[in-house]
Amino acid sequence: MIELYDTTLRDGTQAEDISFSVEDKIRIARRLDEMGIHYIEGGWPGSNPRDIEFFKAMRTQRLKSSRLVSFGSTRRAGRKVSADGNIKALLRAETPCAAIVGKTWRLHVTKALRVSLEENLDMIFDTIRYLKRRMDKVFFDAEHFFDGYKDDPEYAIKALLIARDAGADCLVLCDTNGGTLPFEIGDIVRKVKERVDSPLGIHAHNDSETAVANTIVAVKEGVVHVQGTINGFGERCGNANLCSIIPALRLKMGIRCIGDEQLKRLRETSRFVYELANLPHQKHQPYVGDSAFAHKGGIHVSAVLKSPETYEHIRPELVGNHQRVLVSDLSGRSNIIYKAQEYGVDIQSNAEVVQKVLKDLKVLEHEGFQYEGAEASFELLIQKALKKKEKYFRLLGFRVIDEKKKEEEQPYSEATIKLEVGGVVEHTAAEGCGPVNALDKALRKALERFYPSIKEVQLLDFKVRVLAGGQGTAARVRVLVESGDGRDKWGTVGVSDNVIEASWQALVESLEYKLFKDRKKKENR
Repeated sequence: MIELYDTTLRDGTQAEDISFSVEDKIRIARRLDEMGIHYIEGGWPGSNPRDIEFFKAMRTQRLKSSRLVSFGSTRRAGRKVSADGNIKALLRAETPCAAIVGKTWRLHVTKALRVSLEENLDMIFDTIRYLKRRMDKVFFDAEHFFDGYKDDPEYAIKALLIARDAGADCLVLCDTNGGTLPFEIGDIVRKVKERVDSPLGIHAHNDSETAVANTIVAVKEGVVHVQGTINGFGERCGNANLCSIIPALRLKMGIRCIGDEQLKRLRETSRFVYELANLPHQKHQPYVGDSAFAHKGGIHVSAVLKSPETYEHIRPELVGNHQRVLVSDLSGRSNIIYKAQEYGVDIQSNAEVVQKVLKDLKVLEHEGFQYEGAEASFELLIQKALKKKEKYFRLLGFRVIDEKKKEEEQPYSEATIKLEVGGVVEHTAAEGCGPVNALDKALRKALERFYPSIKEVQLLDFKVRVLAGGQGTAARVRVLVESGDGRDKWGTVGVSDNVIEASWQALVESLEYKLFKDRKKKENR
């Protein structure tokens, strides 16, 4: 059994660009509790008002699986524990557990704390003994332990033994600078176990891109307590990523830490924390990222369709993820057939259609189209090859005006559009924040009386990418649009050397896909 200790709410918030409100922290704590995380480190109540407010709010929250931990440092030099403000704040937090960070590297003792080596050991002992008499559990975070051990193993070990003698429930070996490599971690943990009989933990930072590997090696050597953060959030390069560590322990090493059903919530928990941090999901993140089980090469797809194990190290469903097949100019017949089946279209027996889609796809991607982020456009491409794509309207023309009269004023944008639907001509105009927005508004305005459901469509994201350098403002561009209707989301693409035309293509296909989707639902009733 491995204890999982999450420090997203404390260490994770030290990452650049991350700031959680009190309500954010409460919601994340609830989600971690549902995941079955054993300990949740809520913050440092002695350091800021937000953490004080969080611990106060958590007194009314019932945790089913987790125990809340408050974090603090050892008493200050020359001060009694009972009079130390940091220690008083820990007790006021009213958590059942506390984590105390203490120095184990001589360099930090003499240069950062500027106290004697003996005084530092007294600070560790006094603090842990005092809190252990008043709390259920006390963890000792041996800060900079691996650097300290490499510098002076005897002093680093002595700090651990002092913490043990004071009553610490677990001695957590910290690679605070993140510079220790896996083979060093394994060697040092082995040597520590020979001399220290207390339960050991590991707290790794990712400055050498080895935090997950270091954690796994430490567990292999007998560590029973693992600290980390969701998505690896943390100061500098981050902390050990629990979203990679948990499935590695559970699925690769057969070590019990959380249950199967809780493991299936790993991806949604990862995305939940990204959302509250207001950060984009990292699509290439192992296990939980969108690309973790995405296949693009035709040979790969062909093999995966026969046996997923050929190119997948685990079944994605185990961590709440799913297999994806991408379409691009690297695609083969298998990619096309797989994607068509995703859309409920059986084209496996129609070799002519498969070949046409594959041929069109390669030509279009050569021109700059990309369908990995525009699967709605690809589904419409299949419908066109099947000669089932419906023409919802015919463009008779549009004009976009962008005018700036004074230097200090914002430009004025207006789009005029003329189109025909079932023999009826609609001619209208709209203003917008920029030419693309004006064109989008004019198009919707012209179509809404014919297709009312278009009112449900929202533009969620709009990306423009220059495809080739060296041509300056005359360069070809690709526009990717993400749209949604409150139930589904879909992506469409347009390419041109005119950004308005590329945007038009993507916007039109976005609305066409909505109408196509509505028609399919009616047919399936």
